[in-house]
Amino acid sequence: MRNLTEATVLVTGATDGLGRRVALKLAERGATVLLHGRSIERCEAVLEEVRRQTGGEESRYYLADLSSLATVRGLAEQIFSEHDRLDVLVNNAGIIARERKETEDGVELTFAVNYLAHFLLTNLLVSLLRGSSPARIVNVASAGQSTVDFRDVMLERGYNAMRAYTQSKLAQVMFTLELAERLQGNGVTANALHPATLMDTKMVLETFGRASSSVREGAEATVRLAVSPELEATTGRYFDGTREGRANRQAYDAEARKRLWDLSEELCGRLLEPLPRGQ
Repeated sequence: MRNLTEATVLVTGATDGLGRRVALKLAERGATVLLHGRSIERCEAVLEEVRRQTGGEESRYYLADLSSLATVRGLAEQIFSEHDRLDVLVNNAGIIARERKETEDGVELTFAVNYLAHFLLTNLLVSLLRGSSPARIVNVASAGQSTVDFRDVMLERGYNAMRAYTQSKLAQVMFTLELAERLQGNGVTANALHPATLMDTKMVLETFGRASSSVREGAEATVRLAVSPELEATTGRYFDGTREGRANRQAYDAEARKRLWDLSEELCGRLLEPLPRGQ
């Protein structure tokens, strides 16, 4: 993707940490950046920074609570109705919930925000991506990955915050590889990455009390996957930083990936219905 001046990019979780820096870097390179966040104050602050850096007025922000599937669909509807193209989708938003909570949809909170919201958002926007091909989907995962236990995906039989987080991140990778297969020949690539280990984000510092890498390092790897010309035809891969890596072996189990996809469709239900044309 050599010229970003005509590209539109959506970044979820763009008001802090990795997402914020990725959004700013893409804006610096000329892209129209659509910022997603939950706080109007943070969204306005980042948007002001983007516009100050680029001088362009095309970028804008969208408020959405990713724990609500109906709200995720509302976000997709807004994007779909206000933009005629989407060149890159960066699914970055993520949380670590210390205590087990369920969303209004009855889904374990970490699984809902880190994975299921992005499953729904991506599927609703895929037609817009196809119409903008060549287009890219980048899912921000993690090297921390735990096997998805289909007997207790919602972790009702003993909750552990890191188990919930690492399961949701493997689900992201499994989704990425399955999506890449389903999009073959459509001009849309899908890849996942572990941007960097324990970046100096608020979430990492609050959870672990330390950092061993920087947001700058993670953003470099993420932006590369989103726009580097050398990766234009690369799809269905998992990267550890800027190098191709190997995910948990469950990610390469076609049966497990399909099982996760089917479960995700079931959980999203009618909210997965294609967005109407002309909306």
